[in-house]
Amino acid sequence: MTRSLPDFPWDSLAPYKRTAQQHEGGIVDLSVGTPVDPTPVVVQAALAAAADSPGYPLTAGTPALREAVVRWFARRRGVTGLDPAGVLPTVGSKELVAWLPTLLGLGPGDRVGIPAVAYPTYDVGARLAGADPVVVDGLTALGPLTTATAPKLLWLNSPGNPTGAVLGVEHLAKVVAWARRHDVVVASDECYAELVFDGPHAPGPAPSILDPRVCGGDHRGLLAVYSLSKQSNLAGYRASFVAGDPALVARLLEVRKHAGMIVPGPVQAATVAALDDDAHVVAQRERYAARRAVLRPALERAGFEVAATGAGLYLWSTRDEPALDSVARLADRGILVAPGSFYGAAGERHVRVALTATDERIAAAADRL
Repeated sequence: MTRSLPDFPWDSLAPYKRTAQQHEGGIVDLSVGTPVDPTPVVVQAALAAAADSPGYPLTAGTPALREAVVRWFARRRGVTGLDPAGVLPTVGSKELVAWLPTLLGLGPGDRVGIPAVAYPTYDVGARLAGADPVVVDGLTALGPLTTATAPKLLWLNSPGNPTGAVLGVEHLAKVVAWARRHDVVVASDECYAELVFDGPHAPGPAPSILDPRVCGGDHRGLLAVYSLSKQSNLAGYRASFVAGDPALVARLLEVRKHAGMIVPGPVQAATVAALDDDAHVVAQRERYAARRAVLRPALERAGFEVAATGAGLYLWSTRDEPALDSVARLADRGILVAPGSFYGAAGERHVRVALTATDERIAAAADRL
C-alpha cells in the first residue's frame, strides 16, 4: 500500500519554511488551511456538558445528530426530503475522502474520477483502494463510456480547494444526469459551502449536490461530504459527516461498525450545537472576508494574478512562473505558501495562499508584499 502512495506533499516545504522563519518579523505561515480563531463558546459548552461519556458512542450517530444535519441541510442548503438514515458522522472529512472508495468496495480495475486541480486526498483514496484515479476535466473528456471504462465514483469539490470555484445548480444537475445514465456514484465535497464572498452565490451557501433543483429530490447515488472544521473552527474536534443516499450510507455504516470508525460521543453533541447555531458561522465568514480584502490586493500589487472565484479559504495565485519559484520568492519575505503542483499538473504555475492566519499575521504578510 505505501509503495502506491506519493510522498506527503507538505514535508517537501521544510526548506522553504526554514527560510521563512529567518525573517526578522517571523514567519507568516499561509501554507495549510488550519483554523486559528477560537472554537465558538456554544460548541465548547456542548462538548463540556457531554464530557461524562463512559459508554461506546453510536457509529451511526445519535438521533439528535442525524436530525440536526437534516435541519441544517433544509435551513442552510435548501435540501428537502433528506432521510436521517442517510446521515453518518465521520472522523473528519479527510478520513471519509481517503477511505470512501475502499468502503464502497472499489478495487483494482475500477476508476475514480477526480478534478483536474484537486485536494490530493481524492487521488490517495483511489490508490488506497487499489483503484485508478482519473482526472476528469469535463465529462466529455472521458469519451464514449462502457460498463468497464465508466468511473465507479466521481468526486466533485465545490467550492473547490484550492481554486475556490463554485459549481452552479445547472452544472451540478448535468453531472447528476450523466452519472445516473452511467451508474456512477457522485460524491460532492462541500466543506467550504458557507464561505462564499463574491459572485452570484454570495454570501452563500453554495449549492449542494442534494439540492432538489440539482437532483429532483432524488438522492440515489449521491453523497455530500461536509466538515465543520472550516466554518466553525472545529478542526481539532474532527466533526464531519456524509449525507445522501440511505442505501449507500448503510453500506458505509456496515463497514465502519466493523472497523470501529466512530465519532466520540462528546464530539457528536458538539456537532449538534454547531449545526444549530448560525450566528458564529456568519461571524467567521466575516473574519475571513476581512482577511481576504487585505491579502488579495497585496498579492496583486506584488505581481500575482488571483483567481476571481470568490469562495473558500485560499487565494489561488500565479505569477506565470514555476510554482516553487513563487514559493521561494515568498519565503524570502517570510511568507510560506503551498505550491499549486500539490494539487495536480494543472496547478504547476500557481500557489495556494491560505487565509487561515490571525489578523496581525495577515497584515504582516500584506506589508511584506
